[in-house]
Amino acid sequence: MSTNVVPLNVLDFGPDDPVSSNDLSEVETYTVPEAAARLGIGRCMAYDLVRRGVIPAKRLGRRWIVPRARFHAWLNEQSKGA
Repeated sequence: MSTNVVPLNVLDFGPDDPVSSNDLSEVETYTVPEAAARLGIGRCMAYDLVRRGVIPAKRLGRRWIVPRARFHAWLNEQSKGA
């Protein structure tokens, strides 16, 4: 019998990324709809951009979370290129 367990050292986690929902209180995050509102785009488009890796986000179980610091750093980079 095989399992789908992946060792944590194989995953790409930064030192400030949450690893479980218990860690969320320590990390300021946006939901995808909150990030969409800040960008002035629709919720469906925001989820599409998150899935494609355009908007920096992490999957936490069935939820997507958007770390605020990474989101704002990404947004600042986008405005420099515009």
